[in-house]
Amino acid sequence: MDAETIAGLNDYEIKLAKLKGEFVWHTHPETDELFVVVSGRLTIRLREEDREGDVVLGPGELYVVPRGVEHCPVAEEETAVMLVEPVGTLNTGDAGGPMTRAAEPL
Repeated sequence: MDAETIAGLNDYEIKLAKLKGEFVWHTHPETDELFVVVSGRLTIRLREEDREGDVVLGPGELYVVPRGVEHCPVAEEETAVMLVEPVGTLNTGDAGGPMTRAAEPL
């Protein structure tokens, strides 16, 4: 999932990204992460101590992944999403690996 920063708001970045397929399981220990589906369908797989499940979103729907919750975005079809997260947040959170993209300045 390559995201392009389109605007800044205080200490946050607003990013647009396209996703197709399964991303990587990861967490953001220091921040929540907001997903807004622009087009397509997005499934956010979640792992928490007290529950495990999926959140399925269509166009115009949003979900906030709470900080520290392990999650994996999945899109069976090409899906456009808007993300809102603090400046410098890595797309793969604490997982790292080949899908990690450096934060792009505005």
